[in-house]
Amino acid sequence: MNILKNVYLFIGLSLLTYTANAQLKTKIEVNFDKNIAPMKPVWAWFGYDEPNYTYMKDGQKLLTEISKLSPVPVYVRAHNLLTSGDGTPALKWGSTNAYTEDAYGNPVYNWKIVDQIFDTYVKRGMKPLAQIGFMPEALSTKPLPYQHKWKPGVRYDEILTGWAYPPKDYKKWGNLVYEWVKHCVKRYGKTEVESWYWEVWNEPDGAYWKGTQAEFFKLYDYAADGLKRALPTAKIGGANVTGGGTKYLDAFIKHCLTDTNYVTGKIGSPLNAVLFHAKGSPKVINGTVVMDVRAQLRNINGNYKIISKYPQLKNIPVIIGESDPEGCAACGMSTNPENAYRNGTMYSSYTAASFARLYELTDKYNINLKGAVTWSFEFENQPWFAGFRDLATNGVDKPVLNVFRMFGHMKGNRVEAISNRMYNLNSILDSSIRKPLTDIGVLATKADRKAAVMVWNYHDEDKTGSKDAVSISLNKLPTKTVTITQYCIDTENSNSYTAWKKMGSPQNPDAKQIAALEKSGQLKMMGKPIKFNTGGGAFEMELARQGVALLKLDW
Repeated sequence: MNILKNVYLFIGLSLLTYTANAQLKTKIEVNFDKNIAPMKPVWAWFGYDEPNYTYMKDGQKLLTEISKLSPVPVYVRAHNLLTSGDGTPALKWGSTNAYTEDAYGNPVYNWKIVDQIFDTYVKRGMKPLAQIGFMPEALSTKPLPYQHKWKPGVRYDEILTGWAYPPKDYKKWGNLVYEWVKHCVKRYGKTEVESWYWEVWNEPDGAYWKGTQAEFFKLYDYAADGLKRALPTAKIGGANVTGGGTKYLDAFIKHCLTDTNYVTGKIGSPLNAVLFHAKGSPKVINGTVVMDVRAQLRNINGNYKIISKYPQLKNIPVIIGESDPEGCAACGMSTNPENAYRNGTMYSSYTAASFARLYELTDKYNINLKGAVTWSFEFENQPWFAGFRDLATNGVDKPVLNVFRMFGHMKGNRVEAISNRMYNLNSILDSSIRKPLTDIGVLATKADRKAAVMVWNYHDEDKTGSKDAVSISLNKLPTKTVTITQYCIDTENSNSYTAWKKMGSPQNPDAKQIAALEKSGQLKMMGKPIKFNTGGGAFEMELARQGVALLKLDW
């Protein structure tokens, strides 16, 4: 045993002697006969602050693309679905004017704008992760000031206006939810609305809630009661706490399981799903952006521990309501230089590497994870490649969206895949991906007569340029000959940002340039599909640092 330990120690120390640019050949083995678990498309969930972008030109275009890349219905979460206003969008703002009151204080409901939002989803086969919030002006205990004027570079707490406060009348709040859900059942049908998830508010443990914890639990109880009165089979959950909000989530779960319900006076409150957030924490170190995938995974690990404490929650649906490299989608790189990762391939390789570890953590805790919401959409009528955390800019897809196109090819079961250059999960939870060698990892799936292998070359330090040789052994397939179609995201491929920079970074590109950018933003096939004999040796390729590749296998 001591000899083995010394051998492992020697191997580990030997690997660390290589620099990040060293050509240590990466060896990957995929064992297609060893199933791990079903490949649940937990990545097919997206969200954003500004709901009025949903039905605008570029918003509709992007939603159509997202709906087409997924093999299952995509769930969409948006803030501000009950916020008061005329529907004019702004950064970190949106409104629907769903609730106002007449001169006598009687409720006036107007579903026109929120219907536009949900219609846009349902028309594309998408489904709302419907957020019940924020507080209408007429119900807020501190309504003024109400609409904020926040913009990047301004103190974040300036967004915290009248929408963030508790209701002056909890019964009216509960009835608002009742009327909304009743309207949705009438408009979309009982079966459709039963397939949605509903959740109350956003990050009540943080800046978004200006009430106490007890007031939030009361808010939840009245919302859940209104929803269940309208549709007893509707699914509701919470609490969408911040990444570090494990204590708050624990208290919320206890409330739902064992506390007295504020509406019914009985023990317990409806809980059909548990939700929390997970965020990374990039920084600029010596002029270079350095990500922290460890922070995001630790958030997930900590909240999984809380959920696992409760035997009553075994198999309960879990949704990571926001799952991202950091916390502010609308903060561009001009005001937040640590966000410079967003336009290029760092965002795409981070996404591949982090989702693979999410699957590992979910297996470890045996969690019934339904989805992990990527809080990234698009910002209408903003400068090209302004550095927002978005999937597309002015209707042109950014490299990160192509990772989700890759995921869309991964079906069936996850199978055993091993790389000699892949950081193990415990190492990442301890110290992230900071050692000299990059993380060349692998995720593989197998379905009927098809398979897929995703490989990434990721490092927390945002540097590109080097390439690594990768050898992939495709073992135990039911046939020797397969057709391999290879796709790649790197500096030159599936990369509209590089194409835009080569054009001279135009802020007013002409129609020909826009067409070229749109083409460059699609997932690029490398050459033509090839016939490959899996018994004749490994598949050889090169992968650039911060690149992602997908091998699609058919037979």
